[in-house]
Order: sequence, then structure tokens, then C-alpha cells
Amino acid sequence: MTGVTWNNGVEHWIKKGDINLFLWQKKASPNVPFMGTIFFIHGSSMASQPTYDLYVKDRPYSSAMEWFRDKGYDTWTMDNEGYGRSDKKRDINFDITNGAEDINAASQYILKNTSAKKLMLYGISSGALKAALFTQNHPELVEKLALDAFVWTGEGSHTLEQRKKKLPEFISKNRRPIDRPFVHSIFDRDHPGTADENTIEAFADAILTLDDSMPTGTYVDMCSKLPLVDPLKINVPTIILRGEFDGIASIDDLIEFYKLLPNTNKQFSVMKGISHASFQQKNYMMVYHILYNYFAMPEPIYLG
Repeated sequence: MTGVTWNNGVEHWIKKGDINLFLWQKKASPNVPFMGTIFFIHGSSMASQPTYDLYVKDRPYSSAMEWFRDKGYDTWTMDNEGYGRSDKKRDINFDITNGAEDINAASQYILKNTSAKKLMLYGISSGALKAALFTQNHPELVEKLALDAFVWTGEGSHTLEQRKKKLPEFISKNRRPIDRPFVHSIFDRDHPGTADENTIEAFADAILTLDDSMPTGTYVDMCSKLPLVDPLKINVPTIILRGEFDGIASIDDLIEFYKLLPNTNKQFSVMKGISHASFQQKNYMMVYHILYNYFAMPEPIYLG
């Protein structure tokens, strides 16, 4: 059902079985040509609005949703089950597969209640894995796919190498605590200085307002169950975005995945000066433009 309108957005609540999922929409500006519908998927350690609809004083368009809305896109995001405003009542660790099922439930709702025929999908980190798995299972619903801070096999991942040291702890419980120092560690672990302190603090405020713990499922999956997706089964136009300093995946791992994608309408972009959380970096506007240019690129006329 559609809820109240606030902060220039519309709150939606949907059901996945008996689970309540929170969706957030910012409608395309009526002042520019309509460009399509983007669905943003969040990562392992934060809910949707802190990631995609953040406000930071004196930082224009910290909200990616507002930037793309003003470019003519209908923009949506969702709290996966176990995160933010969505239900957390089940005694499970809310893994990648469960997240992909959330995307399916939300996508069906969006397509049923708007004029969209297909969605442009963007996911970051474990959200990229969820988006890729959903696309593998439901390619007919996806117009274009963007995978940011993605990981395929985990080979050569400095971040996952360190995270695996705590795998027994993650396996032993369904949630892990988070606090302000943890949020700072997201930006410090790869290359300190890629994000400014005001943005990090605003991001931490927004995250910790909604959650003081996060599910362990995506960490367990990324540390012990990769690969979770088969590139040969993702036959939609795809862009892979890799931060220059991101430690979640080696560039070799991503290139091998990219080479196997069967749809040749694909791109690979290395983002200068970016570490992991690209929309919260100093170079965030560059990321927006890379993504916009791929989503807005017209379909090829000659197919060979």
C-alpha cells in the first residue's frame, strides 16, 4: 500500500508473505523528459535511506535519489528484511538469497503500480550481489544492471581476507552490533581520505538512527559461499563499477566476471579516488555521471 508523502518522497509498505518491507520513492521531476525507473539496493551495514537519500549540509545532491529524480528518473529504494524500517522479527540471518527475494517482491509491486515495464537496477557491495542474483533469476524484469563494489569469487579480496577471521562469530549469531567507529571503519579500511568527515558523520547519524545491529547473513555468504552468481546467466546490459581503492574485490576477479557476461552491451569502469561506499565519497558526482551515462545511453541500432 502507499503511505504518506514526506521529505519530497513517498513511503510504501509491501508484503513478502507475512513480512512487511519498507519502500521509499522519489518521483521523477515533471520539468524534464521522463527517463525510466531506477531501483537502488543497499549493502550489508546500512539501510536504504542513509545510502541513497542522505542529506549533508553544504554538499549538493548527497541524495542520489534526488539527483537522478531531477534528471528524469523515477527513483526507488527499499530496506531489505532485517534492516531499517522493514521487519526484523524472523530468527534468521537475512542472507543474499533472502535479499534477492525482497527485490523480487518490491519489483513486482513497482511494476504493477507504475508505468514501468522494466527496472534499471543498481546495487552496492552485498546489494550488488543481491541485484545480480535477482537479475539472474528474473532477467525479464531488468532493463540494465549496475554492480558497484561487487565481488564474484572473492579471490584477492583484502577486505574478505580480514573478515574471514571473524567468520565463526558471524556464523554463531544472526546479528552483529554496529556503532559510530564501525561506520568510520568503512571509509578508513581501504584508503583514508576518500570521504570527508562531515559526510561520514551524517552517514553514521542516519544509519544509527535506524539500527544498532546488522544481519550477519551477507557477511557469512561473502566469506564462505562465493561465488553466488553465474555471469553466464546474467544476459542483460551490465556495468561494473570498481573503486580505485576498494578492497572488497580484486580487479582481476571482476575482469574475469566481466569477460563472461554474454550481453556485449556492457561496460567496466574504474572510479578514480573511490574506495568502498562510492555515493559517500568526495568524488561522488563522478559516480553519478558514470551511472547516468550508462543508464541514459540509447539502445544500439546495429546489432551485428
